[in-house]
Amino acid sequence: MQYESRRRDKEDLYWKLGTEEFRKMLAGLQKCEPFMQQFRTWKDVIKFMRKGTSQDPRKSEVLRAILQAFASNNDPRWHNILLAIFWPGLCSIDKRKAKWDENDEERWQNITTTFIEVICRIDLSKRSERLVQKIYNDTVHRFYDRCSRAWKNIGVETTADEAELIELAGGAEDLNFDLIELHEAQETAIERLREYLVAGRIKEPDFHLLVGTRIYGKTIREYAREAGINYQTAKKRRQRAEAALRLVEWWKP
Repeated sequence: MQYESRRRDKEDLYWKLGTEEFRKMLAGLQKCEPFMQQFRTWKDVIKFMRKGTSQDPRKSEVLRAILQAFASNNDPRWHNILLAIFWPGLCSIDKRKAKWDENDEERWQNITTTFIEVICRIDLSKRSERLVQKIYNDTVHRFYDRCSRAWKNIGVETTADEAELIELAGGAEDLNFDLIELHEAQETAIERLREYLVAGRIKEPDFHLLVGTRIYGKTIREYAREAGINYQTAKKRRQRAEAALRLVEWWKP
């Protein structure tokens, strides 16, 4: 149930950013940084940071403002704001490198702890551009170092070579957080349907049909063609699957 737990953590984090104390932090930042005045809420900031790719120089401008504010007062609440901005990127590291630490909860805790270490150590006098890539890459490398120390302590050989590490960090050159978050949402939805399948609450044909039409947005006609069944059969199967899913969701505690 790690997906459900992660979803609740994310919702709690986003709720926190909407509270009065965080609204005051944004207002204070806007007094010092005119560029930030275009944002009404932290939700607007996050939405801006998710659009397009990490190479947009305006994203470094936002991060510079936040990191400078953090450096001036060391208020740990800035951690929450940066964590919300980078959430999809951190989830991407977590999914792609699950083999580095097979304990789901410990792995996520180590990734977020590593991320906080990175933003605390960043020196804007040495690097003030391409900050999304800088923070993402440093998090990957420091997380790998953390895992390497753990492997060494228990006598396990390194499970990643330098080429693999470079390939993973290289993904930051053109990060698209919107796309990452879409994939995260799709995987979460698929995992939930798979849990229903394993529990016997829906049948396997229902699972495949719901994944195809509900999650990946295929039409019933497209799904019928790919599955090799006629349209009417697919339509009735979809109706039965939706009815079964509504019943499952209704009874779910």
